[in-house]
Amino acid sequence: MAARRNGAVGLFILFIIIGLICCTRSNKAPVIVISQNPTSLERLSASELRRYLYLLTGELVPVLTQDFLADLKNPAIIVSQQARLLRKDRESRQSIEEVSEDQIPILGREDYWLKTVKQREKFHLLIAGGEGPGILYGTYYFLETLGVRFYLEGDVVPEERVSFGIPDLDETGRPLFRVRGIQPFHYFPEGPDWWTLEGYKAILGQLPKLRMNFFGLHTYPEGGPNAEPTVWIGLPQDFGPDGRVKFSYPSSYQNTLRGNWGYQPKKTGDFHLGASELFERDDYGNDVMEGMCPEPVTPGDSNEVFNRAAAVFHDAFSFARSLGVLTCVGTETPLIIPRLVAGRLKSLGKDPMKPENIREIYKGVFGRIAASYPIDYYWLWTSEGWTWDDATSEQIKAVTTDLDQAVLAHRETKVPFNLATCGWVIGPPSNRTLFDQALPKSVAMSCINREVGKAPVDPGFSRIEGRSRWAIPWLEDDPSLTSPQLWVGRMRRDAVDALRYGCDGLLGIHWRTRMLSPNVLALARAGWDQGWNTLPKRLSRETGPITGQYVSFKDTPIAGTKESPVYQDVRDRVFAYYIPIPDGTYGVSLKFCEGQVDRKRGRVFDVSIQGKKVLESLDIFDRVGKFRALDFSFPNIAVADGRLAIEFADRIYYPAIAGIVIQGRSFLKKINCGGPAVLDYEADWPETPRFLQAIDFYRDWARNQFGKAAAEEIAQIFTRVDGKLPIPVVWTNGPGGIVPNPKPWDEVKKSFQFVDDLLTISPDIKGKGYRERFDYWLNHFRYMREVAHFNCLWAVYNQEMEKVKAEKDENARAKLAVENALPFRVKMVDSARQILQHLLATVSNTGEMGTIANWEQHNLTEALEKPGEELRKILSTELPPEAGLSKTYEGPVRIIVPAVRTSLEPGEPLKLKVIILCRSKPKDTVFCWREMGKGRFKPVPLTHVARGVYGVTFQPQEFDIEYYIKVRADNQEVYYPSTAPDLNQTVVILPRILE
Repeated sequence: MAARRNGAVGLFILFIIIGLICCTRSNKAPVIVISQNPTSLERLSASELRRYLYLLTGELVPVLTQDFLADLKNPAIIVSQQARLLRKDRESRQSIEEVSEDQIPILGREDYWLKTVKQREKFHLLIAGGEGPGILYGTYYFLETLGVRFYLEGDVVPEERVSFGIPDLDETGRPLFRVRGIQPFHYFPEGPDWWTLEGYKAILGQLPKLRMNFFGLHTYPEGGPNAEPTVWIGLPQDFGPDGRVKFSYPSSYQNTLRGNWGYQPKKTGDFHLGASELFERDDYGNDVMEGMCPEPVTPGDSNEVFNRAAAVFHDAFSFARSLGVLTCVGTETPLIIPRLVAGRLKSLGKDPMKPENIREIYKGVFGRIAASYPIDYYWLWTSEGWTWDDATSEQIKAVTTDLDQAVLAHRETKVPFNLATCGWVIGPPSNRTLFDQALPKSVAMSCINREVGKAPVDPGFSRIEGRSRWAIPWLEDDPSLTSPQLWVGRMRRDAVDALRYGCDGLLGIHWRTRMLSPNVLALARAGWDQGWNTLPKRLSRETGPITGQYVSFKDTPIAGTKESPVYQDVRDRVFAYYIPIPDGTYGVSLKFCEGQVDRKRGRVFDVSIQGKKVLESLDIFDRVGKFRALDFSFPNIAVADGRLAIEFADRIYYPAIAGIVIQGRSFLKKINCGGPAVLDYEADWPETPRFLQAIDFYRDWARNQFGKAAAEEIAQIFTRVDGKLPIPVVWTNGPGGIVPNPKPWDEVKKSFQFVDDLLTISPDIKGKGYRERFDYWLNHFRYMREVAHFNCLWAVYNQEMEKVKAEKDENARAKLAVENALPFRVKMVDSARQILQHLLATVSNTGEMGTIANWEQHNLTEALEKPGEELRKILSTELPPEAGLSKTYEGPVRIIVPAVRTSLEPGEPLKLKVIILCRSKPKDTVFCWREMGKGRFKPVPLTHVARGVYGVTFQPQEFDIEYYIKVRADNQEVYYPSTAPDLNQTVVILPRILE
């Protein structure tokens, strides 16, 4: 937050804004004031103020609309566009002296101004915005000052009632990035593959609360391994005026009958420990896929999947637009034309490989989107293969040709959205900024960080000018997708780098939502405020290395040199050295040694000095092998601006350098890159921290999430493990897999001490909401610890099974299996039971349901079901009950609402899917509602759908509502939300768009 004190701005400013009201209330309760002709977002801001002030205080604040100024008898919160501030209304009855308009800050579209003013012993608060989004952002920021917090998964309001008074504020908020948002990634059930329309709207409705304004989706192509229905690919004549397609191809989102990415097809009815109760059908996926799993078979069904998906995006993206949220979809480049579409082109006598026919397909893609759903950007994604391998000239030409045709198609179709690039890298390895040279400046450029986010923001962004640039850090990675990932410090580092490199966009790629709440909030806040940053704010004249980590091989002798200590450590992942030296002419020697890669083409990079490429496609291992010195010397290097620039461009993996020597007539500088001072070489600059400090963030987060009592202790624990959590899962043919760990469990469990530290704090957590959120995290951490335990048990079990299988005698083999292997099988089953119990205790949305599916279709298949079948065959009998997982739910009663809407469009019904986990059939399931803050709650029975899934469809009138859900089961009475019936879920009705 950029704060600015505006000194003597008089109170009448706010009245000139909208020329306020005459209030007849005799008490001093606050009122909310908007113009008689407000915009939809001014009205929404007023509704949101009323809603959250009610949740904070228990009192409904009146919203008044009037355009004439009078002496206010109550404190007021005035919501206004800046244009009203600057409008002079000569007919308004002013009761205070005037000041000049130049005292009012000039606000951009998304800027806001919070100003407290005094009028005759009363204080009023102005929330002004440049335009609608700015007013909304200012409103949400103001509510944060009162203790409300907003997350991607929903809102958190303090459980303690507060007494509201007008605070003393004078702050101007301006975003650091023009584009700020999220990029949910498809292809796994943890992500948007399982989002229904309600799920999309729930997420989109939270973005403005986080002061974010962008939502983008990527589309995998056919063969990747499955085509997705987010973007239809075809000819302009193959869709109707309404966008409904008439010719298509099989496409699908992830579902439980589709097997890929390590998931095995499995009916949800076969899930364990009551997990089947989460799903109303065996072939579970989102509504687009209902009846079409694993993928459509007939041409008509293929069309229907695309048309269903378009209907979802039409409603979801229209909703986003009403909130000021930009939307984006896109495909990979070069465009992969589906087999059936290629066949159709050929039947029309057209070659699918010819550029003009590719352009025709793009015209079909763009035209169909324009007819089907609103977007603001269409992005074209570069190849994932460019992350770890070089690109041939033929591959680069194919991409640039494809981009050219997309630009031409965009120009010819005149569709109402812009183009952008995205992908795993900014551009091809040989020239990361190639697209900047080839594409119109109207095309934005973006990319996700490499190495699933382990790598920092690409410094190549700093070499792009004259166009929008969007950095996209990873909020989580998919190898660790089934485990908690705390990266607040990393989000801060990436946000700082994005700003330093001149990016005007900051987005986060992810699958899950609630599990990422700290990461998302950190990224969202860093889009507005980086006051905690101690690094240089600009890159242009930075000195020293740009990024880089120390890598040492001290115990390994280096061949080919008499200066072995210099080569025994390197600075890896380095993109540049900017070294201040006097102007003059120098000889520069660069010293390299490969100590990590043990194959050709494992590390390849280019080197430039003073902007001139001096080494191209350098492969240290190919030149000299491993642990051998490799030097290059370059004479007559001119320095005219007081700084020597040595820059590295990665082609395969990352550049690394061991030493630099700069020698002039009376100047000598030697740097031991990646290490301390050795011989006559000076020490390198410190390695670049991948994480910035985060204690201030976690103090605020813990206080909001868990209450004040134990907030400091919890903040210290979360800060300690931020970026350092042990991760017991890996990529094993798919995301979040497990592998046997041969290390002793007594050694492994030491890294999970923080779990016990949290357990000791548990008794200090008071309050139903605080308790529910604490248990959510505690169960996740206990889950990940038990996964690590399971991996150790699995390794021991495998060792015992190797002994069993080595025994030649059949009877002796069976006896050995019973005595040695079976006991460890039982221990593994008990561990798996605990894993699933902890997971079931954390399920609150479809992403966490997806984690259950990942375990059932991926991990348990490999770790329990296949080994169990092998053991059964050895024993020639069924395994005892304790050697297998039960299907029965064993946990406490839980109410789960996977998609929590906090706002509805006018006339839109509230559709709730409610999942109830319990051991016996519920005796009572009701949805209780009332107009917000008024009257008694009215009960509506939930409708049973199947298994543990219930539902209710409620049609609100033109008023805001609050509700809770009550369930009686297993001799318990349980509420949703957990704070009900004292603090309930609220839903506001969005204003009708009139402007």
